[in-house]
Amino acid sequence: MPQPDRRSLYSTVRKVLRTDPSEGPETEVQPAVDDTMVIRALDLAMRIGESMFAVGASAHEVTLAVTRVAGAYQLQGVHVDVTYTSIALSYQRSGEGWPHTLLRVVRVAAPDHMKLQRLQALLVEIDDGLDLDEARTRFRAIRRVPFRYRQPVVVAARALLAVGAGILAGGSVLAVALTFIAALGAAATQSGLARLRVPSFFSQIAGAFVITIVAVAVSALATAGVEPFTGVRPSIIVAAGIILMLSGLTVVGAAQDAIDGFALTAAGRILDLTLQTLGLVVGILAGLELGSVLGFRMALPEGPPPLGPLPNQVGGAIIVAVAVALFNGAGARILAVSAVLGAVAALGHAVGQASGLHEAAASGIAALLASFVGVLIAHNLHVPSVAVTTAAIVPLVPGGAVFYGLLGMVHADPSSALGAGGGASSLVLAASVGVGLAAGASLGIYLGTPVRATLAGVARSRARVRR
Repeated sequence: MPQPDRRSLYSTVRKVLRTDPSEGPETEVQPAVDDTMVIRALDLAMRIGESMFAVGASAHEVTLAVTRVAGAYQLQGVHVDVTYTSIALSYQRSGEGWPHTLLRVVRVAAPDHMKLQRLQALLVEIDDGLDLDEARTRFRAIRRVPFRYRQPVVVAARALLAVGAGILAGGSVLAVALTFIAALGAAATQSGLARLRVPSFFSQIAGAFVITIVAVAVSALATAGVEPFTGVRPSIIVAAGIILMLSGLTVVGAAQDAIDGFALTAAGRILDLTLQTLGLVVGILAGLELGSVLGFRMALPEGPPPLGPLPNQVGGAIIVAVAVALFNGAGARILAVSAVLGAVAALGHAVGQASGLHEAAASGIAALLASFVGVLIAHNLHVPSVAVTTAAIVPLVPGGAVFYGLLGMVHADPSSALGAGGGASSLVLAASVGVGLAAGASLGIYLGTPVRATLAGVARSRARVRR
């Protein structure tokens, strides 16, 4: 009787338990283009990523854009490293050749959402097979496009943002008019300092100082009984100014980079955010101290200025969202989407407060709802999601709580509620609301992205079925 072949039995068992390395597929990238083509494609991918990062895109979006451009021109396995000030890119065609490495320093400019929209449209064309020479030509044309609006329009849009914040807080017509004047002076001051290349920290101090001085003057006139200033709440002026000063900060971008795993970039954004917020605080404190030295002390309010009725909240939120999109260079399509999402955020915040939720929780839910809807709408209308999301959450910035806390620190009256810790608790509330806004906006983007991809896949499938 023949005996079973022990070697074949052993080989069979071994194949079940282990894989043979010789049977694995070839994973080495085979050279498909020459070195000149590689350098030109990598240079295009690097420049597109740098431009997107400079006008407001997150680090994750920049990384995806660079890999998409490289992959469209048959360059697979590209390594991208994005930090707060630079982008590094490395590609090696085979294990034997030297890698191609490029590095560019990113000089972050003001957000330009219209340019970001054009860059995203160029990415879609590159994915569809756009020739490399034509892609480079179109990119150079996009990069040379100037900012959509002239500087006076930007200054007026920033003042309009403060008007929306004043309406949001339920201010009177005179209070809203004074808010517009104070914000116009602050925006013009910051614009002039930007032309002189003054660091943003000192620009924040100057803008906050101008707004606070106007509020102190209004408070002094009201205390002296001068009509028609007697019924004006100067705290609304400063609260609207705080929203104006904080509207350009990258709260959403910092939180999104931290969630996406770009710790170094997130740390840089958070440090910049902290420094500019500190400049805002210094400017407000300097204005309040100057008023105290001159004998004009602002009266302590009962608490942070409450929001106005629901129509005021919705109307003010729409004005703020449109103003934010306007001075970020948005077009008509982004302006319309921002207005819709501003109303959605205001309604979500009002529903959260009516349900008895904490202010931070209500703000976080409103930001989550606005960002989730914004991601879906932005994809269908081909607009940057970061543009509409940022515009939607700015009306929820706790400007009144910040000012109330700072005013309590300046007065420091032990016999008052602020002296007993009311000012500190107000600042803690403002910080918690800020964290809630950042977390809600980032979570909305995180949840909306796969839903958007699923809807896009369904739409493509239906289109193929119709064809």
